[in-house]
Amino acid sequence: MSSNEATTTATARKLKPAKKLKPARKQVKAGDVEKKETVQTGKEYNIWYNKWAGGDREDNYSNKVKSQTRCNIKKDSGLTRANQTGIRYCCLFFARGCCPYGWECNYLHILPDPNNALPDSSKDCFARDKFADYRDDMGGVGSFNRQNRTLYVGRIKETGPGPETEEIVTRHFKEWGEIERIRVLQYRSVAFVTYVSEFGAQFAKEAMACQSLDNDEILNVRWATEDPNPVQKVAEKRRLEEQGQEAIKARMDPRIVEAMRAVRALEDGDILDDEGEVVEMENGDSEDTDSHDSKRRRTEPPPQASLTQEQSKPLGLLTADTLEGLKYFAEIRNRNGANMPSVHFEKGLLAKPVMMGLGLADYGSDGED
Repeated sequence: MSSNEATTTATARKLKPAKKLKPARKQVKAGDVEKKETVQTGKEYNIWYNKWAGGDREDNYSNKVKSQTRCNIKKDSGLTRANQTGIRYCCLFFARGCCPYGWECNYLHILPDPNNALPDSSKDCFARDKFADYRDDMGGVGSFNRQNRTLYVGRIKETGPGPETEEIVTRHFKEWGEIERIRVLQYRSVAFVTYVSEFGAQFAKEAMACQSLDNDEILNVRWATEDPNPVQKVAEKRRLEEQGQEAIKARMDPRIVEAMRAVRALEDGDILDDEGEVVEMENGDSEDTDSHDSKRRRTEPPPQASLTQEQSKPLGLLTADTLEGLKYFAEIRNRNGANMPSVHFEKGLLAKPVMMGLGLADYGSDGED
């Protein structure tokens, strides 16, 4: 056997066919999960908010109960009715590990695909409506005014140095999507997990709510506030711009893009090859340079525009347009000067003007004449 045949055989062994999804299994049976209410410390029951008021602890999250179920992506993922009906939203109870329907569920039992955009951007990956602002505790669905990919993870029990805690957080949170970066605040029991996709952050927030890592704690998972680091702000702005450009390119017809590129090349005097790339000209091509300059002059504005702009520049306190207007009104005044009544001054006294019309204003009722 030759070396080429051996290499081909080894490559064929490494390339395994993609596994087909099997029907999703039922994570729990109906009635297995008991809903445990938190211990009420209040003394008066508020019928408006449907809870006890007064006597609550300072940290409301200390009253939380550990979740009884947890999603296992490898075992629980599978086909549901949503794969046939075309619904793109995931099952919320599947993320929490307590969906009793399995393959009969009307929502997807897989991780959300970051490459497939949802039909409605005002909803999260679980088809829940977003809001204009975040809640005061940064919980809930989130806001549609900002693309948030970072989760705040609190109440972590640290049993070692920072790198060890970071490894534990990474191991538990990477199951829900690709992670961009993780920042652990040592001795404060807090970590910030940033996903590559917003869908991964939405799924992880529900999957890890009230869960534990390795030390039987109850995690406090919420949305993170905006990063005040100016470097991260610039990077996030650049990422959103690139994402928008890619989305526009994906929706545009490639023939229109090629036509626009050809028109721009004609305006600039560039030469395109068969693949649509600009051909670089050599320094010795003086004729091409002259033609390039002539084509460039055609696209430049005429010199009259610049002259008009120079004339409109202010000359002292008044602009040229203002002076022209004053000259126009002066000519009108000179033309109509003969018909206008004149005013006579004698010895500092103002004489009566010559009245036009009936002169009723000169009538005096007190005079004998």
